[in-house]
Amino acid sequence: MAIIGFIVFAGALALSIAVIALMVVPQWQRIALLAMGNMETGFAPLERLAVAERRIAVRRWAAQPIPPAFIRLREAA
Repeated sequence: MAIIGFIVFAGALALSIAVIALMVVPQWQRIALLAMGNMETGFAPLERLAVAERRIAVRRWAAQPIPPAFIRLREAA
């Protein structure tokens, strides 16, 4: 019974170590940089999207023809 218990717990230990290793190995460089005190930049895809949409809106606005009323105001000035 002791041998079977040892085999079960040794297998569970080996499996848990393998799972931890498989999770840590792909991220080892990131973990090391964080351990050295380097901060990660925040992931803000919606903020980037908002900036891109504003750029598109400004370009569309700038591409529109100038209304005649504004042309007359410019000429008057």
